[in-house]
Amino acid sequence: MTKLLTSRPLRLLGVGVAAAALLSGCVSTSAGSNGLYATPIGNAPVTTNSTPYSTALFCLADYARQYDLPSPRIAVGRISDYTGTVSADGGRQITQGASLMANTALAKAGARIVERYDTSVSELELRYANNKLIGEETANPDAPPFRQIMAGQVPGSDFYIVGGLTEVNYNIRSGGFDVAGGDGEDVGFSGIVQGRTFVMNIALDLRMVQTTSMEVVDVISYQKQIVGREISAGVFDFLNGNVFDISAGQGGMEPVQLAVRTLVERAVLEMMANLYGAPGPEVCLGAGDPLNTVGATGGYYPAYQNVETNNGQTRADPNRWHASRDGAVRGRY
Repeated sequence: MTKLLTSRPLRLLGVGVAAAALLSGCVSTSAGSNGLYATPIGNAPVTTNSTPYSTALFCLADYARQYDLPSPRIAVGRISDYTGTVSADGGRQITQGASLMANTALAKAGARIVERYDTSVSELELRYANNKLIGEETANPDAPPFRQIMAGQVPGSDFYIVGGLTEVNYNIRSGGFDVAGGDGEDVGFSGIVQGRTFVMNIALDLRMVQTTSMEVVDVISYQKQIVGREISAGVFDFLNGNVFDISAGQGGMEPVQLAVRTLVERAVLEMMANLYGAPGPEVCLGAGDPLNTVGATGGYYPAYQNVETNNGQTRADPNRWHASRDGAVRGRY
């Protein structure tokens, strides 16, 4: 009997060691022929980063082109995080890229955008050109070999957008349940089921300013609620002196940063509709432009007369240019 009791823990120990060895076999200390210790998991292709308001932004761009409505030149300033929230790992809880999201939203709406958020490269190039340090290739033999700075060469903005994320409220409402049960014996079956749901929200305040007069011509404040939920269940049992603890669960939370993008796109949508004179969503009925320069990824500038042959209409396809999903790419190697 003593021998049987001592051999059982040894068998369990052997099973544990074998499982650990199997898992550790996925990582090697010697690089393979491809130069990697391990192959990263995951093979999801790149997809468009859209919100429920992205389609309306594309429609607004089509509406403006269909009726030849000019877009004023718009710049984006700082759209900062004024909530001051910090995550558990020390980083910011809310994205600091709301200004970049606003630029993308404006492009989706077909707006004419001038860069004011990061002008460091342009300012450096202008400084170099002013010192005649940048060469300029030209077919005119009488032209100077350096880039010239012309008065009025930089277009100004008519309006600019600034603002910030002003609220983040945790646990607006939460609820859940916790059910447990089991045998009354010291050695017996027991189980537990848990569930939890909570709601939080974030808010955004944006304003559009006329550049020349500094007059605030449009102000928008929106908030969006975010929901999260978690469900888990488990069993605990002693079987012939062996302990079994099995649990499983499922949880999910609406992405906070995607909620910020959704707020920005809705605010930009309303502002651009005002500039275009669009009364509302009804303008999307029948609007369309088969050769547009706006798509699910934003907008692009046709540098040459190649709108009918360039890649503007294929950018949203998740299989395009993917080495494992696009046969045209694989066929090159």
